[in-house]
Amino acid sequence: MFDIVGIDYPCVDLNVNVDTLPESNGTLMINSLSWQGGGKVASGIVTAARLGAKCAIAGAVGDDRYGSFCRKDFVDHGVDVGFLKTRKSARTALDIVLSDKETMGRSLIFHPGDVGRLAENELPYEYLKNTKYFFMAWLDSSDRKAAEAARKGGAKVFIDADSYSDELVRYIPQIDVFVASEFVYEGMFDDRNYEKNCRTVMKLGPEIVVFTLGERGALGMSREGFFQIPAWNVDVVDTVGAGDDFHGAFLVGMMQKGWSVERIAGFASAVAAIKCTRIGGRAGIPDMQTALRFMQTGEIDYTEIDKRVKYYERGMDYV
Repeated sequence: MFDIVGIDYPCVDLNVNVDTLPESNGTLMINSLSWQGGGKVASGIVTAARLGAKCAIAGAVGDDRYGSFCRKDFVDHGVDVGFLKTRKSARTALDIVLSDKETMGRSLIFHPGDVGRLAENELPYEYLKNTKYFFMAWLDSSDRKAAEAARKGGAKVFIDADSYSDELVRYIPQIDVFVASEFVYEGMFDDRNYEKNCRTVMKLGPEIVVFTLGERGALGMSREGFFQIPAWNVDVVDTVGAGDDFHGAFLVGMMQKGWSVERIAGFASAVAAIKCTRIGGRAGIPDMQTALRFMQTGEIDYTEIDKRVKYYERGMDYV
C-alpha cells in the first residue's frame, strides 16, 4: 500500500540564478548553478517522500544521461520507480530555469525531448489499486484513466492545478482535493470574494478547495469552513518549484492525525517557504522535523539541506 502514487513526465532542471536578466548581446555572471530533477508531480512526490510518505512515480524518461539522472534522484529520495519507464533512443526533457534577484521572477527555456506520455496499457494499475491518494497535474486520457482506476480502488484524487483551462473546470467534479494556483483563480473568477468562490468550487464536487497566492499566502475551504493564511517570512533566493513542493507537503499534511485543513495549508506553505531559501525545486526541501521546527520557532536547520545544495551543484557528475 502506497500513501501517494503520481504520474508525470520527469525532466531535468538546470537552475541558473543571476542578479538581473541579460540584455541582448550582454554578459552576466552566474550567482549559482544547480542541476536538479524537475516536473510538477515529480517534485511534489519527492517532497512528500522527504517528509515521510511512501510514494511511487509513474512516467517515462529516455535512456540518456538526463533520464538516468531523473531516475537516480527519485531513488535517492526513497521514491518507488517500478513504473518509471525508460524509452530506448529517446531524449529526456530539459528545462533551463533562469531566476533573477532583481524581479525575484523566473524564466523557463524548455526542450521537450521525445519520450512521450504513458499509454493506457503502461499505467501502473497494480499501484493505483493500492494507494491512498492519486496525484495528477495533467488531463490527458491516460491521466484520466489512471484517476478512474485509483478511485475504484478507494483512493482520493488530488490535482496540482497550475494553469486555467475550460477542460480543468469541466473535470473538477472528478477531483477530491483541488489545490490550484492564483492563475486558476483569476481564470475562474473576476472578483476577490474568496469565500463565496471557494464555496462555488466545492459545490462542484471537491471535499477541499485551496488556492495558493504566492507571496500573499493561501486560502481555502472545506467542511471545517473558510480560512486564509499569510505567507511565511523568509529570505527568498528562488521561487522555482515552490508550488510543486506545496502540493507534496499538503498531501503529507492530510495524513497527519488531528490536523485541520488550515494547519495543513500552513504546513505546506512552510515547506514551500523553506524551499525558496535555496536554488531550484528540490535542494531546499526540508524533512518533517525541520519543517515543524520552523513553524514553531521561525528557525531553519540547514545542516542536511546544504549538503544537498552542494550535491546538486555537481549534478551530472553523479550519473
